[in-house]
Amino acid sequence: QIKEPKKLKHVAPVYPPEAQDAKVQGIVILEIRIDQDGRVANARVLRPVALLDQAALDAVLQWEFEPTQLNGEPVPVIMTVT
Repeated sequence: QIKEPKKLKHVAPVYPPEAQDAKVQGIVILEIRIDQDGRVANARVLRPVALLDQAALDAVLQWEFEPTQLNGEPVPVIMTVT
């Protein structure tokens, strides 16, 4: 049995002033690796949006999850987030 991760801590991205000035909008899609402790160990951009990528990465690296469990044991997991 696999128990999927539940987000415990959410940090919203800070909209960069230069993106606001340029009126840039969009959804950045990231692939994240959550370690067995529920922390985001690394992240990479799958679908970029100019001027927003770094803000998305900075935010998601602060997220925390309830550890993913496989047969009752915590395991790392890779997932896609927006």
